[in-house]
Amino acid sequence: MNAACGPACSPPACDPKSARREHVRIAEDGKRRALAGEHREALERYREALRLAVAAAEPEVFFRHYLECALESLERLGAYAEVLAYCDRAIEHYRATPPRHELALADLAHVHQRRGIILLKQRDPAGAAAALSEAARLAGSARCALPLTAGVLEWLNRGWQVDPERLLAEQERQRYFSVRPGALRPPPADPISPAAVATATALATS
Repeated sequence: MNAACGPACSPPACDPKSARREHVRIAEDGKRRALAGEHREALERYREALRLAVAAAEPEVFFRHYLECALESLERLGAYAEVLAYCDRAIEHYRATPPRHELALADLAHVHQRRGIILLKQRDPAGAAAALSEAARLAGSARCALPLTAGVLEWLNRGWQVDPERLLAEQERQRYFSVRPGALRPPPADPISPAAVATATALATS
């Protein structure tokens, strides 16, 4: 019996390094599936990676990144109600616990940006403009750049019709999605290589 983990814990699961390699391996597989257009399969892997990261009490950088990847796949699938529900929960959290530093302000700005983009995809330009304006305001306070927000707001202020194809092209041009070909390394020869850990950490902090 392992005194720290209890009788139900197998030796590999009790090893923090093994646990980290496993959830990173699963998340990286999810990213490759997302890039292949297999977003439902990607979601399954992100959710499993999230579960393992939380169970292992990993640093917040991991499960925040996995959550972002999952939200991107939901958006790609057109599951807009689920993405908006997340945004609303995050905004309510910050309403109850106001951001106290620039990192938290930047996080809230990105939430409003995501909400605005989704509302625009739902053909609600007025709602999108309001959300993106708030994102821009918060980004200014956090001293962070949101080029997608700035560009789309300009289009809306000019009264332009923004079709989904044009919006998606701008999202990709402005590197809105964290899961993209240029941000992934080739699959490692070792399926649980520690190199995958560096990939996830770099993506999460870029």
